[in-house]
Amino acid sequence: MGDRDRKPQFRRGGKPFDKGASGRRPAWRDREARADGPAVLYGWHTVTMALANPQRRIRRLFLTENAERRLAEENIDTRIAPEIVRPSQIDQQLGPDAVHQGLLAEADPLPSPDIETLTPEGMVLVLDQITDPHNVGAIMRSAAAFAVKAIVTTARHSPEATGVLAKAASGALELVPLVSVQNLARALTALNERGFMTVGLDSQGSEDLGAVALRQPLALVLGAEGKGLRQLTRETCSVVARLDMPGEIKSLNVSNAAVLALYVGATRLGLMS
Repeated sequence: MGDRDRKPQFRRGGKPFDKGASGRRPAWRDREARADGPAVLYGWHTVTMALANPQRRIRRLFLTENAERRLAEENIDTRIAPEIVRPSQIDQQLGPDAVHQGLLAEADPLPSPDIETLTPEGMVLVLDQITDPHNVGAIMRSAAAFAVKAIVTTARHSPEATGVLAKAASGALELVPLVSVQNLARALTALNERGFMTVGLDSQGSEDLGAVALRQPLALVLGAEGKGLRQLTRETCSVVARLDMPGEIKSLNVSNAAVLALYVGATRLGLMS
């Protein structure tokens, strides 16, 4: 059946994305302003990883014909009946700069584990009010690459696990648990009590991270760009270390600092073999 013969399944009253099979409007249009709405997932890796995750409940799935064909060719189960749309209609919902590759899903957010349930082994990351979704998504992708056990972040002053963050994470949302806490200092105290070595990263740290005697379980704590670690966060960490660089520029973007710290940590802990 060609493009001209196929009727878009999502149309109601001639308006794209007006209502779906459930008879309701998509709730993700104003997702940035809602903490209780569905997660918006778009892009090939982001959506296909969500489809492969049995813990992720997919509410609605929008596909272009090309994306639907590619999913079929790669034997990827869509789990629910997709709604077939034109690429321009996804553009209208996400904006012209979103690289969606013909896939957009509306899904339930994944549950946030309790910090007390984290297994005291390997590495975790702790994010102190990092608000840029591009940075947090990139950090999550690096965390998945280094087999990080979880990422701890604050319920406030951090981006929702949706949209831009999910796209930047490129599927890592489905691989690395995101632990949301109300109070970061209390969460760090809980990690300390569970035997984690909590290492804050700060340009004013007492010694270079490469010289610190790291051990498992290890929690690397990253602060927001510009502000860095908050004072109470610094005081709660076991150690505050810096990342020394030989070049003229002495500071890194927080997502780049994260991957460098993870590499140092994984190497020193013998996790690279």
